[in-house]
Amino acid sequence: KMSEELEQLLSQLTQPDNAVIQQVTAQLKQAFKDPAVVPALLTLCPQVRQSAAVVLRMRVKKHWKKISPDHRESLKAMVLQAFQQETEHAVRHSLAQLSAVMVKHETPDQWPALLSLLNQSTKSNDPQDRQVGLLLLSKVVESNPEPFEPHYQQLLQLFGTVLQDLENPTALYYCMHTLTAIIAFTGSGELVVLKQKLLNPILQAVFPILSAAPPPGHEDPEDDEDDSDEDSESPKHVAGQVIDTMALHMPPEKLFGHLMPLIQACLASENPYERKGGLMCMAVLAEGCADHIRTKMLSSMLQTVCQSLSDSNQVVRSAGLFALGQFSEHLQPEVSKYHAELMPLLLGYMSSLYQAKMLHVTKAFYALENFLENLDENIQPYLPTLMETMLSALSNSDNLRLKELTVSAIGAIANAAKEMLVPYFPPVIESLKGFLTDTKDEMRALQIQALDTLSVLARTVGKDIFRPLAAECVQLGLNLSDVVDDPDLRRCTFSLFSAVSTVSPECLTPHLTAITTTMLMSLKSTEGVMQFVLLDDDEDEEEGTGDIVLEGESEEDGPDVAGFSVENAYIDEKEDACDALGELAFNIGVAFQPFLESSFEQVYALHDFPHEDVRKSAFAAMGQFCRAQHKVWQENPFSLSAGLHKLLGVVLPCFLEAVRQERERQVVMAVLEAMNGVIKSCQGEALQTPGRLTEICHAIRDVLKKKTVCQDGDADDEDDEQEAEYDAMLQEFAGEGIPLLASAVPAETFLPYLNDLLPLIMNKAKSSCTVADRSFSVGTIGETLHSLVGVAGGRGVAGRLSNRLLPVLVAGVKDSDAEVRNNSVYALGTLAEAAGPIVASDYPTMLSLFSNLLSKESDRRVIDNLCAALCRMILSNVAGVFPVLVAQLPLKEDLEENKTVYRCLVFLYSHSPVLNAMLVLLQSMSQHHPQEFEAAMMSLPVEERTRITSAFSQS
Repeated sequence: KMSEELEQLLSQLTQPDNAVIQQVTAQLKQAFKDPAVVPALLTLCPQVRQSAAVVLRMRVKKHWKKISPDHRESLKAMVLQAFQQETEHAVRHSLAQLSAVMVKHETPDQWPALLSLLNQSTKSNDPQDRQVGLLLLSKVVESNPEPFEPHYQQLLQLFGTVLQDLENPTALYYCMHTLTAIIAFTGSGELVVLKQKLLNPILQAVFPILSAAPPPGHEDPEDDEDDSDEDSESPKHVAGQVIDTMALHMPPEKLFGHLMPLIQACLASENPYERKGGLMCMAVLAEGCADHIRTKMLSSMLQTVCQSLSDSNQVVRSAGLFALGQFSEHLQPEVSKYHAELMPLLLGYMSSLYQAKMLHVTKAFYALENFLENLDENIQPYLPTLMETMLSALSNSDNLRLKELTVSAIGAIANAAKEMLVPYFPPVIESLKGFLTDTKDEMRALQIQALDTLSVLARTVGKDIFRPLAAECVQLGLNLSDVVDDPDLRRCTFSLFSAVSTVSPECLTPHLTAITTTMLMSLKSTEGVMQFVLLDDDEDEEEGTGDIVLEGESEEDGPDVAGFSVENAYIDEKEDACDALGELAFNIGVAFQPFLESSFEQVYALHDFPHEDVRKSAFAAMGQFCRAQHKVWQENPFSLSAGLHKLLGVVLPCFLEAVRQERERQVVMAVLEAMNGVIKSCQGEALQTPGRLTEICHAIRDVLKKKTVCQDGDADDEDDEQEAEYDAMLQEFAGEGIPLLASAVPAETFLPYLNDLLPLIMNKAKSSCTVADRSFSVGTIGETLHSLVGVAGGRGVAGRLSNRLLPVLVAGVKDSDAEVRNNSVYALGTLAEAAGPIVASDYPTMLSLFSNLLSKESDRRVIDNLCAALCRMILSNVAGVFPVLVAQLPLKEDLEENKTVYRCLVFLYSHSPVLNAMLVLLQSMSQHHPQEFEAAMMSLPVEERTRITSAFSQS
């Protein structure tokens, strides 16, 4: 009876009705109240057994220490018994995950029955028993690889046997997942000896799988046109993941030393699948070994890939295209410098593709799009052929998938070409409009891509070109969202409306009621949302709280809050609705005001939504709403600021709470970015509330000191390298707030906080710190000094700080890394400008330092910033610098600093004899750029040309 009742309850959880969900939740809570019930459920029907295993896992994860030793032992025995008796894969998988959580608390040596079961099952003569044992092994080792270290050599012997059994792909799959976990663990720190022992045996075992031919009459999944399961992971895919993990966790020189002989042997083979294996291996190395490949191997590896594109076998050509796509994704910007070699190959390839299999065509477009992404103005010589190929595919092919890929590629081309795409704009638009007015179901994927590309065109081809079409595009989007009920399509219409708002906000105004209604319905909707409350056994816990599992992420990492399981399409829809509402509010301005309050309420309600991407978008939109309200208030000076301050009074405390308490680092980054945007736009208005400046500075300090919840080592299961990378990014976002605050309040007001924060920044400039930390440190100092230039009392504060900052910046100018030198030069220039005469006694030191740097510096960006620093010194009335400056002009890379150069020239012409300054500049131009100077002279009237020549002869 219990089984039937619970089955009925669980089946009702798919209903979108909130009343049903609440009723079922209450009944489940009652059923799971008794701790003795859940183990009993492991004997009932499969759906209940799986739910019971998940509930137990959640309880064990959070409350293991509260369970008595006797109870623990009985629980361990019960779980292993249930695992051995289980016949349903889904339940077995959940029980393996439960065992993995228990291993996190109980080392394998404290659970001899587990080791015995693993030993017995993985060595069984029965393939099914081996498969089940390897599933359990993969889960427990993935959860906690360290205590299994004494067993690694034994495991390697086992893997050597399993990996030869190509007839049991599922066993191979679990085996390689376990290998991946071991490699990731041994990649961290003091185990550089064990890695060397493991490396060669692992490669010898994995490489034959990566390069194996499929059974006769079959193809690999990635080459099989009839394989509809695109997300399936074959043993070959997992073998690639093993190599990928090695690339991420092992020194590239050592890894390449072992790998290259294997790769070269494969590439030279007569067997096309071995050639494919060599290319696939090169492809998966691109991310983890990016720096090594970029600096030492890019040319030779690209040459190999280019040769593969003309291979006689399509399987090899497909692998080459995949490798090129991976290189284009992970080896930028260096790979784009080879456009002259690669683009003709790709263009020739694309022109002959349309009779090929679609899987092959898909890889070709993948390679093309990734390569185009960073091409920018270098796309120009290839644009006519590219667009001819694309337009031909749209006009002449009946294949909807090919048209979808082509439309996507046009978006990538537009991102690179921008206004250069204008000559091709009319035929592209006509094709897109045709796709968007055909509402047949089979057109859906093509329509979604057409909307995405239309959004890209709105943002890239230029306002004057797109504006005449803006109203029609809005109507197309509205018509589609009325007729078609599809979350992906609605999401794309939201993005289209956002893009149009950057070009012609006024054309959206008549439709704002319809547009915002649809977006708010998407935010409120429970469609596609399944609530499944997994309850704690804490009696004192608040009613209705519990744990959740989200589709689309691993169950092990499900967040410990009450919540939902959300299908990906609906997550994306909510995410894009938040983004669109924020952008519409900012771009449309006053006309959006009637919709601001209701939009804000719905977005705010999602700031604690279970899925992190939705939370990120909600926080970003809240920041946009504040900026939008400030912009409206600025443009209408007679309006009251009460609405702005009411909004800031809700949003900023919400941001600050999230910085302290949010568990996901990437969400905190989004919060800090949104808060920085609000401070930058609203300036002092954001800081009027008493104590607000203190709270924000304390939040920044907490991030810099790694005192927030998301920086707690127990907050998630990320490995050390990823944790360090995320912490560095977090601190950069926090550090960006310091110069923004410095520009928003009087310098004397900010000085106590600056004195508190500066030591934390300066500590990262030590030579023992990473390049990223040193660059961040001196860069933040430079931006903060730059902010002090424009605020009341800034000169005095900069002068007081100079003695502390100067040694740090001088050391930075001598750094071995060009980016650190660049930021240090910039910071010295801003110090000279901010402090002015107060640091006059330090000018000789600065000039001597710059002179020495100029004599040996080869990085042009550093030289450009040095020019800007000299300009800033001139602005502070430092004499004798102008000839040195002019000799290095014009700027060649950091063109953003041209405005500093022009400001300096204007200052000179207004504060010194015009003729002398002009002559120095002209003489330098004639010496360094004689042809251009002569051409400019010849374009002048004779009288003016004579005057300049005469002045030259007299000087």
